[in-house]
Formats: sequence, C-alpha cells, structure tokens
Amino acid sequence: MSVVASVTYTVHNVFPISPEAERERLRHRGSRNDACHTEAKGWRDYIDLDGQLETSQRNGEGRYEFEGIIGSSRSLREVLDQVRTVASAGSTVLIEGETGTGKELIAQAVHMQSQRRNRPFVKLNCAAIPLDLLESELFGHEKGAFTGAVTQRVGRFEAANGGTLFLDEIGDIPLELQAKLLRVLQEQEFERLGSTYTRHVDVRIVAATNQDLHSLVAGKQFRMDLYYRLNVFPIALPPLRQRIDDIPMLVAHFVQKFAERMSRRISKISRQAMDTLIRHPWPGNIRELQNFIERAVILTKGEVLQVPPIPSPLIPTGPMTLKEAETDHILKALEESNWVVGGPSGAAARLGLARTTLISKMQKRGLCRHMVQNRSAT
Repeated sequence: MSVVASVTYTVHNVFPISPEAERERLRHRGSRNDACHTEAKGWRDYIDLDGQLETSQRNGEGRYEFEGIIGSSRSLREVLDQVRTVASAGSTVLIEGETGTGKELIAQAVHMQSQRRNRPFVKLNCAAIPLDLLESELFGHEKGAFTGAVTQRVGRFEAANGGTLFLDEIGDIPLELQAKLLRVLQEQEFERLGSTYTRHVDVRIVAATNQDLHSLVAGKQFRMDLYYRLNVFPIALPPLRQRIDDIPMLVAHFVQKFAERMSRRISKISRQAMDTLIRHPWPGNIRELQNFIERAVILTKGEVLQVPPIPSPLIPTGPMTLKEAETDHILKALEESNWVVGGPSGAAARLGLARTTLISKMQKRGLCRHMVQNRSAT
C-alpha cells in the first residue's frame, strides 16, 4: 500500500452515483492509482474538512491539538512526550529543526506545561537584531551607555525574570556575546550596558536553531562550552515530510482559520488535491503549507477548496536541497577567491552579495577554511 493511501480521510460523496458504480468505487479504493482511476471515470469523491478534525479527535489518543500544535502522527507524539517530560524539570532545552517546523510553538508548550506558566514568556529572534544592538536587547542598558541611549532600558533577561526566555536562531549570536550568555546561564547574573551593578535573575532558557551547531563549533563559530550548556535536553523536530499523516488535519485547520478570517464557507477538498498536498515535500515545512493554504482560500469561490498548482521551484528536483545547493555555490566562490571575502575580486563580489551578508551566511553554515580542509581530509 502506498504511503499516501495510509492516511485516513473523511469522505463525502457530493454527487450521487449508481449502486454498480458505488460497488466498483469501493473495490478500487485503497491506493493512489485507484483514486486517480475513479477521478478519470468522473466519480467525485471529496474530503469533508469539517469532519477531518472531528475524526482526528476520535483517532489515536483522542486529541489532535496540544498547546496550539496540530497533529497526531507518531513522530510528533514522541516530541510532545519529550515536552511533557522536560517541562516540569526546569532544565535548559535546545530545540533543533528545519525552518518552519514550529520551534516557537514547542518552546511555548514547554513554558505552558511548566510551573512558570503564569510568569512571562519572552521571545527574542537573535538573527533579527543587529549585532551592535543585540547585547542591549539581552541585558539592557543605562542612560548614556552609548550614542542614542537616551533612556534606561530593561533587557530580555530582566523582562523574563521568573519565567522563560526563548532565544530563537541561537546560532546567530556573535562569539563576543556568547561568553556573556554562558555566564548568565551558569550564574544567573549579568550587568546592564553602562552599569557595574550585578543583577540576579531566575530565568529558564529555551533555545532553538535550524543550523548544525556541531559544524559551527567545529568551525570555531560557536563556543563548545556554551553548546554543551544549552544542549541539556535536546528536542529534534521532524520536518513535515516525515509527518504526512498530519497534513490532512493541518490543511483542515488552516482552511478553517483563513476561511473564518475572510468570512468564507469552505468545507470540502477533492481527494486528488489532498493527495497532491501530501506528496509534496514541503521544504518550507508547516510555514510553507500554511501560506499555500491561505493562497488557496483567497482563490476559492465556493465550498470546495481550489488548490492552485504548487510552483515547481518549491519542489526539489534532485538529491541536493536548496540550502545545500546554496552552500555549495558559496564554497565554490570562496575557493575561487582563495577564501578572500571582501574586495573587488573577493567571494562576496563574485556572488553579488554584500560582504556582511556573505559573512552572515558563512556563520549560519559554519563555513571556514579550517573546517572544509578537515572534511576533505576525512
């Protein structure tokens, strides 16, 4: 039986068919090829989106939603079991997973399942803050600490006192700040910029990354002692392509969400369209699926979801992922420029990128000459 055929659907026959045709349909139901065969013969089987969520509540453990996380696949249930286990322990958690897999939702679930649930849950995307402002964002500053510091400011650690601080894209924190972050993790103390007064906090850290921190450590872009301090309890989020059983209920959930927002009534999707969504690898994971369903809802005029063609650039055409292809392209430019990044003949100019942009991409991928030479030697 194909993988797609193992997914349970709630089917609604929109158009009545003869008893003979119904017997033939039932005989052929059970594989994707047979489903396509019935479509070719004009039998119009549709999935009831409203019933999909109701059915998923009755299957498995009787739940399809946990702290806002949609799904009941085995791989997701294993992750949620880990969340329940570590939540009450108060330990540092490191969430690893591809972009768009829902790392922030998992971090929030850890907080909401802990004894800190009634205290602040503070978020900081380390990649979204300019490097020269990141220290102030983390630790705060006093008035006059630097040019533009016209008032005193409380940092994220103070704001999260007694609660949880979620540090997303932890691999983007520069080396010079990693030592200060390590100190807060170990001693729960720090100083604001421009101050000598040591402040003490009680903060639980949940960090997340879509990078390979092992490679960053090997490339000396991430401190080994900080990595081990963060990696107390690692949680690896599976990509959506390893959670295909969850796609029907995710589709139903997003359709419901966007249809309500747009005051639409969309209750069905064709089996063929759902099979297409299940077969797609979704390199952008849940975020990509959500955005695609929003587009589909916008285009839908009636009760049946109109699923537009999935743009071909989103579908990997070979064994190399888009991220791997970009990394390979950067490596070739670095090798051709003898690992010179800036200047008119440097790798940044060859790639058409700003020098700082290329450096940021190298840091995210842990690219340095020493690391690449070590890999070539093994």
